[in-house]
Amino acid sequence: MATMTDTAAPVPTPATVPEQSPGRSAAWLQAHAVPVTVVLAALLLVWYGAAWAMNAPGAIERVLNVSGNPWGWQDLLAATLQMERPVLPAPHQVAMDLWSSLVDWPVNSPRNLLYHVAVTGEATLVGFVMGTALGLVLSVLIVHSRTLERALLPWIVASQTVPVLAIAPIVLVILGSLGFAGLAPKAVIAMYLCFFPVTVAMVQGLRSPQVIETEMLHTYAASRWQALWLLRLPAALPFLFPALRVGIAAGLVGAMVAELPTGATAGLGARLLTGSYYGNTVAIWSALVMSALLGLTLTAAVALVEQRVLRHRRQP
Repeated sequence: MATMTDTAAPVPTPATVPEQSPGRSAAWLQAHAVPVTVVLAALLLVWYGAAWAMNAPGAIERVLNVSGNPWGWQDLLAATLQMERPVLPAPHQVAMDLWSSLVDWPVNSPRNLLYHVAVTGEATLVGFVMGTALGLVLSVLIVHSRTLERALLPWIVASQTVPVLAIAPIVLVILGSLGFAGLAPKAVIAMYLCFFPVTVAMVQGLRSPQVIETEMLHTYAASRWQALWLLRLPAALPFLFPALRVGIAAGLVGAMVAELPTGATAGLGARLLTGSYYGNTVAIWSALVMSALLGLTLTAAVALVEQRVLRHRRQP
C-alpha cells in the first residue's frame, strides 16, 4: 500500500527552479546595453576632442583676440564649444538644436525636423516597396530562365556602378518632362538603390533548396509556380530580410540625394542643403543625426518583421 510519502510530488531542487526574470534582464543589459554605452561614450569623447581641435583657430581669431583680454586654456575650451558657426559643432550643440527644433516649433512647420523626416520617410517607404517588388520579380525571372539570367544579370550589376549623384538629375529631368514631380522622382531614385540587394539575395535564396527537395516536388507533379510558392520562397526568406535591411537604408540615402538637385524646400536632404547655403553647420549636423535615427528606426522595423516571420524557424 502506497504511503503519503510515496505519492507526494517531488520537491524541485534549486537546479530545477527556472531562472528569474531579473537575472535574465541583467544578462541582457550586460550583453547589449553595456557595449553600446561604452562605444557611445568613446565616440562622444572623440567628438568633443575633434570639436576643440578644429574650432580652436577660429575661436582664437574671432572671439578671444577680438576681446583684447588675456585668456587661458579654459577660455579657449569654452569658446570652442560655444561658437555660433563652428567648423565642427560639439555634441551638446547638436542636441540642443534638435531639441529646439522638436519643441519650439509645431510639427507642420518647416523648422521642425519631424516635418522633414515625414517627407523623406514617405519617399523612402514608397521607393522601398517599389524596389522590393522589382527585385522579387527580377529574381524570379532570373531563376526560372537561363536566357533572362544571361541577359539581365550583367545589366543589373552594371547599373550599380553608376553613381546615384549622376543618375538623380537624369531621372528628375525625364520624370519632370513627363509631368511627374514631388514624391515620384524621389521614390524612383530610392527604388534604384533598393532593388539591387533584393535581387541578388533572392536569386541566391531561390536557388538554395537542395536537389532532393526539388526532385521530391517533381515526383508530386508540382508545377513551377507551385514549387516557387511551396519550396523556393520559404527557403529564400532568410536571404530576403537581410537584403531588405540593406535596401531600406540605401533607399533613405537615395531619397535624400534626390532632394539635393531639385531645390526642394522639404525633406532632410533639403535641410542639409539649406544649412550648407547659410553655413549653419549645427543645422547640418542636426539633420544628419536625425537621418541616422530615421535609418535606425526603419531598419529596426524590418528586423522586427523578420523576427515575427522567421520566429517558427528558430524554435527547436
